[in-house]
Amino acid sequence: MKTIYKWRVALLIFLSAVAVWACTTVPITGRSQLTGLIGDQQVVAMSAEAYRDVIDSVRISNNEEQTAMVRRVGFRIKDAIEEYLSNNGQSSLLDGFDWEFNLIENDTMINAWAMPGGKVAFYTGILPVCQDELGVAVVMGHEVAHAVAKHGQERMNTAYAQQIGLSLGSVALGQDPTMAQQLVFQAVGLGSQLGMLAFSRKHESEADELGLIFMAIAGYDPREAPKFWQRMSSNGGGAPPEFLSTHPSHSTRISDLNAQMAKAVEYYQNSKMR
Repeated sequence: MKTIYKWRVALLIFLSAVAVWACTTVPITGRSQLTGLIGDQQVVAMSAEAYRDVIDSVRISNNEEQTAMVRRVGFRIKDAIEEYLSNNGQSSLLDGFDWEFNLIENDTMINAWAMPGGKVAFYTGILPVCQDELGVAVVMGHEVAHAVAKHGQERMNTAYAQQIGLSLGSVALGQDPTMAQQLVFQAVGLGSQLGMLAFSRKHESEADELGLIFMAIAGYDPREAPKFWQRMSSNGGGAPPEFLSTHPSHSTRISDLNAQMAKAVEYYQNSKMR
């Protein structure tokens, strides 16, 4: 029992040291995250390949007006973010980014997504909910925020950290691999499947907060964001309980956005003065 205890302590110390060494900070929110175990360059390269595979397998919209709007909003927000990060000495956060914005023809998919490195895709199904360019800016700010905050890298690094810990734990606690697994999950905050869901909701909420500010510094009125999510709520059917969902509920999102609005409006007003 003493030997097992020693290995458990040693494993915790090792994982803590790895976490400190590999941590970066999300801009604006200041949250620490685990991203340094797998290099950004590798993650971005893998993501670019995956993005190209998706784009090559779907039908890209031939609606020139809608496509131009999505790309116009995307590059406007991207330019504003790059200027903001440059002014704050954080340009290196976007090293290796190769921005791309595509509109996929699928009216049944009310969705958009982003990959590491600035690869963003919208589905035509979300445009009626957006209604106009301002609505597109709400969604675009959120998706670009996922890329800038490196949520994809964080999830990949967290999963990788689990595998490192599990491998070491299996050696250290070879007679009880279940104990090693539980120990590592606790060390990285993933004690169960519900823990993984909560981790995903954390990213969604952070992307909401950052997206609100990103659209604001690009000169889009952030007060549109709660209105967009009200339309999403009215448009969709039943949703699972929030604690079983990878996304915050619409009501939680709207409440959080309203709580963050004063700060975002300040960014918006400053953008109009430039």
